[in-house]
Amino acid sequence: MLLEIYYFLLDFFNAYGNIFVSFVRSYSILFLINLFFTGVIIFLERKKPTSTLLWVMAINFLPIFGFILYLFIGQDLSKKKMFDKKDIIKVKMQKNAQEQLNDIRSGKYVFENERTKDYVEMIEMFNVSEDEIFYQGNDIEMFNDGRDMFKRLLDDMEKAKTSIYFESYIFKSDGLGTEIMELFKRKVKEGVEVLLLVDGMGARKLTSRDRKDLVRNGVKLAIFFPGLFGKFNTHMNYRNHRKIIVIDHEIGYVGGLNVGDEYISKNEKFGFWRDEHIRIMGPAVMGLQFRFFLDYRFAASEKDGAFITPITNEKRYGNKDICIVTSGPDTKADSIRNGFDKIISRARKHIYIQTPYFVPDDGLFNSLKVAALSGCEVNIMIPRTRDHPFVHWASTSFIGELLEWGCRAYFYEGGFLHSKVICCDDYLSSIGTANFDIRSFELNFEANAFIFDEEVTATLIKDFENDVKLSTELTLESYEKRPIINKVREGVSRLLSPLL
Repeated sequence: MLLEIYYFLLDFFNAYGNIFVSFVRSYSILFLINLFFTGVIIFLERKKPTSTLLWVMAINFLPIFGFILYLFIGQDLSKKKMFDKKDIIKVKMQKNAQEQLNDIRSGKYVFENERTKDYVEMIEMFNVSEDEIFYQGNDIEMFNDGRDMFKRLLDDMEKAKTSIYFESYIFKSDGLGTEIMELFKRKVKEGVEVLLLVDGMGARKLTSRDRKDLVRNGVKLAIFFPGLFGKFNTHMNYRNHRKIIVIDHEIGYVGGLNVGDEYISKNEKFGFWRDEHIRIMGPAVMGLQFRFFLDYRFAASEKDGAFITPITNEKRYGNKDICIVTSGPDTKADSIRNGFDKIISRARKHIYIQTPYFVPDDGLFNSLKVAALSGCEVNIMIPRTRDHPFVHWASTSFIGELLEWGCRAYFYEGGFLHSKVICCDDYLSSIGTANFDIRSFELNFEANAFIFDEEVTATLIKDFENDVKLSTELTLESYEKRPIINKVREGVSRLLSPLL
């Protein structure tokens, strides 16, 4: 028997020996390449341990292909190398921010609203981390329906006398997009300066024909991280998710609404589109304008106005206190994420969170647990409708665990919930472009308005309570009875959450 096995192996190696040797040699080379790639991620990239481990697993389970995938969606690009261009204009704001910080710390700064003074450590945090200035004397108009917001916006742009600065993550060549583009062209003919900034991935459905037509008609168009070959983009993970509009240096818009027919509830798949957007008049518009110019100057060429200096305007229109806070790969601190953490830790009575994607990092996840344990009512709402299944299942996994700590959660059934809102108690809230997820906190370029005001917070809470009427509460009892397939989906999605 042993002799037969010996002769079999001898015949096998005589017949296939060269193939076997080639396989071993190729596998050894592949192993060394993977080992090199693994070393690059571990020692040269400053990623979080969980993310590092997942990418190392991906590279070793998917040789070569895993590293190619990493190059497109996992690589940490050099902030200094990418964003030196932005630092030129940033110096202009640093002086004002430092002066305000000095006045606050010395007690010279006058807070017109006494309650806002109680949040001075939060204002200092924004100022120190990213030179974000605190603005008083603003008026805010709120929109929870895109149809109302775009009607107001189109009217404001029709009345524009000097300038329209328009930054949007998604911009489509559909009905709404075409209406806005036609308005842009008309305003250019009237002598209004129109600067349009769109994201290279988000604006994939802004056709090449429309892009050329806009430029031909005088609109100064810039693309943030454009595709290398048409729609093929090498910076898939670093998206400009901001939605900022500034008109005549006096009116500013920020929130969750992009440009597309679905945002005005004209998409059958999503139905009614529930969102949150605000219109600002007052000094805080300078904060939006400042961020727009940083982004535009980075993306545009000199001939397209990349070195235009923004005009400042400090007219006062109301009594709302605002910090315009931005974050992204170009910032040293995750300011919006840190702001959310402050909101949660400051809450004593209740917290309200509306977000399409709920994938918190460990710190925020623990802060919500602590808030619930401290007697604070924590309310979270996400949409029932899914546009990104993996993110949805990861969201339900995190929410399901929070139910065990006494938090309350709701599935919005009235359409698609795209609102990005968090507020605590009756005075502090945040509205903007950032979802409550790791991607928004660390990878996307985001912009939020942190608002210190009773009226705004009361309106947001009332909107949440009205949405509850169109929602289904997810109780701990119903969650524990979910099908096994849902448990599997949640487990896989949560494991991948650092990559989502």
